[in-house]
Amino acid sequence: MKRNSRILITGGAGFIGSHLCDYFLEKNFEVVCIDNLLTGKKQNINQHINNKNFKFIKQDISEKFEYKDNLDYILNFASPASPDDYLIYPIQTLKAGSLGTLNTLELAKTKKAKYLLASTSEVYGDPLMSPQSEKYWGNVNTIGPRAVYDEAKRFAEAATMAYHRTFGADTKIVRIFNTYGPRMRPNDGRAIPNFITQALNRRPITIYGDGSQTRSFCYIADLVEGIYKLMISNVIGPINLGNPEEKTILDLAKEILKVTNSKSKMKYRPLPEDDPKVRKPDISKAIQALKWKPRVQLKA
Repeated sequence: MKRNSRILITGGAGFIGSHLCDYFLEKNFEVVCIDNLLTGKKQNINQHINNKNFKFIKQDISEKFEYKDNLDYILNFASPASPDDYLIYPIQTLKAGSLGTLNTLELAKTKKAKYLLASTSEVYGDPLMSPQSEKYWGNVNTIGPRAVYDEAKRFAEAATMAYHRTFGADTKIVRIFNTYGPRMRPNDGRAIPNFITQALNRRPITIYGDGSQTRSFCYIADLVEGIYKLMISNVIGPINLGNPEEKTILDLAKEILKVTNSKSKMKYRPLPEDDPKVRKPDISKAIQALKWKPRVQLKA
């Protein structure tokens, strides 16, 4: 009797990781969720704890670990991902991207498992071109405060490609643009949960700079579908997954005030160092190679 495919998801108790656990369990995969719960939350996966096809392991992937059973896929999503998190945990973020990536790549090599790395649009830094295509090498300040995340992910991409070239590992790289949806923490530090929490509590809406900087927001269900399509494809990547609908931060704040019927006022603060002025993915490659594009639009 053929067994179900087994997938190991690091960072599986986090925002994106927990939605991936849901998705693959629905597809009858055996899911092994690994998370050290630094920024992930057990309640994101509690609904699966009694599922015979689900296993949770509390583990920091930047430390050596073993997994004795067979694995078909490894999805590496373990890292603090919002500025509020990675600025609090800079060393842990660097270790997750470097040591954690090397440890999981080595595991994939040993198990002959397909490997997918969650990279980020932050590898483009504060971009000098827009939209950002996969061919763009980026504009990152290597010694700035955000570098702990940006450079960790750039290293992770380099390590993934080194394993692919050196050992013939079956690897994929996804560059994820701003994503939103259920299970984002209210204190996440990113724009949408920040603005919603402030609006609902009638607190001032915090705008950094003049609010003219842009972001492109992709709904979690669209992102997860794109990740699955990349995982089962022959595409190596990197490949951008995001919604190319660009929106200024100020317009986003106004839309959230409208839908929450909040009377909160705007409060302007200085723009953080190296904060990107624009974010807009070129998803031509995803459309062509994966037949994927987002379906959910962010509308007030």
